[in-house]
Amino acid sequence: MRHFVGLLIGLVVTAATLVGGGWAMAEVVAAGSGTGPSARLATGLGVMAAVGLLLGVVVASRISPVASFVPSMVLLSWTVVYALDATRAVSFVPTEASVHQVLVTAGQADLAMLRSGVFALLGVLLFMPVLIPSRWSPSRRDGDEDEGSAEGAYY
Repeated sequence: MRHFVGLLIGLVVTAATLVGGGWAMAEVVAAGSGTGPSARLATGLGVMAAVGLLLGVVVASRISPVASFVPSMVLLSWTVVYALDATRAVSFVPTEASVHQVLVTAGQADLAMLRSGVFALLGVLLFMPVLIPSRWSPSRRDGDEDEGSAEGAYY
């Protein structure tokens, strides 16, 4: 059950990284061309901080390694496709008029992050918890008995 919840959290983290992070980057870049701070810049930086906090919680907590595995595979797969066939990787970004403008804006910023290698960096960062064996086993609770208990032992 813990890994199923981790799968659901991984899907949310993937969407937050791609849509939220992409939209926030586009807002910061658009607001950065002006002079002085603006509400648009503050909103973009706030969303970036929220996405970064979400990624940090997923990497550092013991929820399930699947929670970080799902977004890492999405980001690393898209990076590998970009390295092998850039045209195909760019075709994954929504550009039609039928798609909401926020998704188009986020997609264009996602392309910039893909081309600059940010997605490869995030993918490797999110993959690291998968390599730690203790993350796959359930955590011990305070009420659990240790190996020293003879009652109910089979060995």
